[in-house]
Amino acid sequence: MESNLHSPERRLIELRMEHADLDALIDRAGQQNPIDELALRRLKKRRLALRDQIVQLELALDPKEPA
Repeated sequence: MESNLHSPERRLIELRMEHADLDALIDRAGQQNPIDELALRRLKKRRLALRDQIVQLELALDPKEPA
């Protein structure tokens, strides 16, 4: 059971959830007046890093077979 807690599939789910949370946070931050540009840039940078991690993990879990 403990192996399920640290499985790559579980990590992928966690990364996707964090990415979705950041999407919502970025949307809310963009609607504030005045907009904190620095904070918004940091959130977007973190979201991009998460997206890169998600893609790498997806590729590791489901590698494409050569044609």
